[in-house]
Amino acid sequence: MVKHNNVVPNGHFKKHWQNYVKTWFNQPARKKRRRIARQKKAVKIFPRPTSGPLRPIVHGQTQKYNMKIRAGRGFSLEELKAAGIPKKYAPTIGIAVDHRRRNRSLEGLQTNVQRLKTYKAKLVVFPRSARARKLKAGDSSKEELATATQIQGTYMPISQEKPSVEIIKVTDEMKNFKAYAKLRVERMNKRLVGVRMKKAAEAEKDEKK
Repeated sequence: MVKHNNVVPNGHFKKHWQNYVKTWFNQPARKKRRRIARQKKAVKIFPRPTSGPLRPIVHGQTQKYNMKIRAGRGFSLEELKAAGIPKKYAPTIGIAVDHRRRNRSLEGLQTNVQRLKTYKAKLVVFPRSARARKLKAGDSSKEELATATQIQGTYMPISQEKPSVEIIKVTDEMKNFKAYAKLRVERMNKRLVGVRMKKAAEAEKDEKK
């Protein structure tokens, strides 16, 4: 017997849930299909690395992710110029180029330039034609071509560096330092820099008179 002011039971039990069940028995076949596709792609792009072109190291956007580094879309024109690689030649040797990217920090520029130089030093350039008897400028030697192998997986992977913590002894000078007072003084100095420069200029003008 139902008591109190409750909803009258009205169970909806005729859903025929068996008609809506989805099965995923095709996963092993999909796994095999993906593996075969990777193998075909590796053969097609040989001798290039299977992971695709080289990407730059960039920082994530917004305050939430800007401390993390990841692979970017492509190297900027400034980075290519600093590494001594022509912008039209770069895509032909497996370097991704993004002409819209700008370098906003010297540290990031130097990191990517060094990455390009390391890649360039390890690079083995095959001649355009397999029948080429004479090697052109920029092509690798026959010995290097004979020992060259296709790199499987990620080439020059980007690893997130963990910040190191330095432990130091707290000195009396540190204990006596008034951080809040120091910030107030520096804030005041910043605010009054224009007034002080104006006064100094006027005083120098009066002295000349």
